[in-house]
Amino acid sequence: MTQAPTPTADTVRRLVRSLLGAAAEGDVRPAASGAAPATWWVGTRHVLRLAPDREAALRQRRELRLRELVRAHVPVTVPTSVAHGEWAPGLTYTLDAKVAGGSGEDHDVSALGEADLAALLTGLREVSVRQAETLGVPRAAPRPLEALRQSAERAGRHLAEADEFDPARPERLTGAAAAQLGVQPGAAPVLVHHGLTGEHLVVAVDGRVRGVLGWGDAVLGDPAEDIAALALCVGSPAAVRAATLAGYGARPCLRGLWLARCDALVHLADALAGRPSAPAGTPLSALRTRLRRAWDPV
Repeated sequence: MTQAPTPTADTVRRLVRSLLGAAAEGDVRPAASGAAPATWWVGTRHVLRLAPDREAALRQRRELRLRELVRAHVPVTVPTSVAHGEWAPGLTYTLDAKVAGGSGEDHDVSALGEADLAALLTGLREVSVRQAETLGVPRAAPRPLEALRQSAERAGRHLAEADEFDPARPERLTGAAAAQLGVQPGAAPVLVHHGLTGEHLVVAVDGRVRGVLGWGDAVLGDPAEDIAALALCVGSPAAVRAATLAGYGARPCLRGLWLARCDALVHLADALAGRPSAPAGTPLSALRTRLRRAWDPV
């Protein structure tokens, strides 16, 4: 199998000049550290994303089509592609206009921002499942909560031994609660962003949510996954308030809450133990913050 080429700053400069010509401004720099970065800042107004392999290229093509479908349903900014094509044989790129605002990792979401998140969740539910499937968005089965609960219990014991978590909290997820919060048979799937992390939320200094990035992992499935992601990002109380404003009832809200709490326990325990299943590149400080936010009392 032919090895994919490694993108360099020169590769990016040549590509940007071919796309923007005289309009190209500023320097190019990787958005994150790594031997072969896939995302590059281009001046102050653009971001270039390079698919590093064929699977990523397939997701990127699907993402470009999905963003156009979603744009009509959500009130926040969805990235716009200024140009797209192939940067190497079979490997795609998209040059996107940068969405104005800061990262959700650096700015807190205000009460008005929670309303923005509620409108986002509402818009995702309104997207036609049939249209999304036509674009190639895959279906994802709901995660079994009992298996996750057992993993989280083990993780909680390890974290308690490391003085990272109090196992005597009153919010413990029991087997009976896990059974009650299972997805009901026949529940209709919705479009799930599946990555509503701080790095994908664009937040203004006033706490309003101005944009949502990272649509490449979207699926058709359990809306509680997006509620869970928001609980890890903005805290459980804000996530539940936003989901309730979006019209979700107690079951999906509580299910999302427990998905977040179980994930937070497992991810931190895996990271402390050096297991490869731990979230790659996420600092321990960030995992501890997510654990605290997920377990904030509602």
